Amino acid sequence: MSETVEALVIGAGPAGLMAAEMLAGAGHAVVIAEAMPTPARKFLMAGKSGLNLTRDEPLPAFLRHFGGATGAPPRTPGYFDQGKAVFGPPEVMDWARGLGIAVFTGSTGRVFPVGMKASPLLRAWLARLDARGVRLRTRWRWTDLENGFLFETPEGPRQVSADVAVLALGGASWPRLGSDAAWVPLLRDAGVRIAPFRPANMGFRVDWSPAMNRHLGAAVKGVALRAGEMVSRGEWVIGRQGIEGGGIYEIAAVIRDGAGVRLDLAPDLGPDALVRRFARPRAKLSLGNWLRRILGDPIKVALMLEWGRPFPGDARGWAMLAKSVPMPLGGPMPIEGAISSAGGVTEAAITPDLELRALPNVFVAGEMLDWEAPTGGYLLSGCLLTGRMAGMAASTRLIEAGAPLRKRQP
Repeated sequence: MSETVEALVIGAGPAGLMAAEMLAGAGHAVVIAEAMPTPARKFLMAGKSGLNLTRDEPLPAFLRHFGGATGAPPRTPGYFDQGKAVFGPPEVMDWARGLGIAVFTGSTGRVFPVGMKASPLLRAWLARLDARGVRLRTRWRWTDLENGFLFETPEGPRQVSADVAVLALGGASWPRLGSDAAWVPLLRDAGVRIAPFRPANMGFRVDWSPAMNRHLGAAVKGVALRAGEMVSRGEWVIGRQGIEGGGIYEIAAVIRDGAGVRLDLAPDLGPDALVRRFARPRAKLSLGNWLRRILGDPIKVALMLEWGRPFPGDARGWAMLAKSVPMPLGGPMPIEGAISSAGGVTEAAITPDLELRALPNVFVAGEMLDWEAPTGGYLLSGCLLTGRMAGMAASTRLIEAGAPLRKRQP
């Protein structure tokens, strides 16, 4: 069976839903095809511990957290240029409020719904799309580019032709939630350049000594991580296989790409102040108890003992070590367990409006594109922004082509 639709969105994550919202808001008839039984599964999973919508900071500082194309010097990709479709922190907050979701800004600048969860926002979002006539089809898996788009559905194969299409199929992380990168061979065979996927916002392996078993699951707070020119003050967790958490994710990209990382156990103290602390006589105290009196935190002491050998012989040496403990990390955790991925459709393969050069009238959004950003509001905001851009560009294409606009739903 086959049909023709005005606007087709493939993928019902944040980028796809935002693209559909832009198209429907401009008066176009929209169909969303989603391979999973329900929409936005990864979005809901990410919001289980508190949905971080965006980061409340000036736009230039905000955009600096968006990494460039694979293999390129770090830079903000062109499609995030603020001269284009701006959808920064104030716009994200206003958008959430427009769905009836009150938000607040935490002490670190992270922005959350007052209720903290993703499900109320998603329900309100889907209800608004439904009111605008958007048709959501679940368990529709895109399988081929054959005279349009071919899908495997519960009712058998279905062929859809569309005046415009937006692809928002995700990257290669959390495949069980739908981001399985099954679209890669379809686009590659169509002539689209795709950079290999790599894990992003992931932890790193550590070969812990048995002495660290008692600290597994502990949160590391009040420290700083330095990798290259980047510094992270966020919390992270000691896990059985290594380290992970927001403080790690913030600098994970540069560590993955080869930067060494060092741990500052006393980021709010200068070297001289630390020298005075380490000058305290040890007397009959064990090394661990002596360090605990100086550092004040058994987790910091454990990390010093784990990674600080050979230990220095004087107060200044101990102070220098505490300010720069080497972290012998293994490789990154597998991409299947990473929060997001780097790689995807290259910037050279798309126009500035996110249209595929090899497939006219087909636009791309979200983690399918070759960009990356840390968690803490940046990653989700980037998906919303690119979805908005792709949806607006697809709508403009329909209007320029003279496509008839359906009457808006009341």
